[in-house]
Amino acid sequence: MADQDDPTRVGLATSHVIRPLTPETFPAWLALAQKHNGVWGGCYCSYFHDDTEHTVKSEYDRATFKQRLVDEGVAHAALVFDGDDAIAWCEYGSPAELPGIYHRKQYDAGEANPAPWRITCFFVDRDHRRSGVAREALDGALELIAAAGGGEVVSFPNELVPGKKTSSSFLHNGTRAMFEKAGFTFERHIGKSKTVMRKTVPPAGS
Repeated sequence: MADQDDPTRVGLATSHVIRPLTPETFPAWLALAQKHNGVWGGCYCSYFHDDTEHTVKSEYDRATFKQRLVDEGVAHAALVFDGDDAIAWCEYGSPAELPGIYHRKQYDAGEANPAPWRITCFFVDRDHRRSGVAREALDGALELIAAAGGGEVVSFPNELVPGKKTSSSFLHNGTRAMFEKAGFTFERHIGKSKTVMRKTVPPAGS
């Protein structure tokens, strides 16, 4: 259960705790990334980010680039903690923070109502996969968005082909089925297998 005296923690119906990605939680995030060789071929969850006013992406290794964004307050994620260890994350943020989405031209061309929030990436420790932890990370991200004032959230999960085995790297943004169970509405397809899904999150306490 969450520590009720810690406003940065979100309680779940499990022994896990959700905490936001901050300079204080970054070491646990980094340990999870390093355990898996930087994840997604050494991305360190930097792919969807771009340069900031203070940091040029090409001037740093990816782990350092990510840390600088966290220190600047322009990298957000819900981390799932099992004790002191981060075992999963769900990356979210504004379009300005996460501009590098797949099929962006196609998405932008059909986007009449840009959402203030987007969810772009999940990662789960290999020792905790297929146990619902990705969904915990998604729910945690939505609660952190609610705590930040809420609003529309858009994401781009994949639609699985029945009977076809799919690699976890291909599902870096989760599945349509998981987002539907979390209350997202399907809008359209982009690319060959990605979807655009949306949910309005009310502000916390409303």
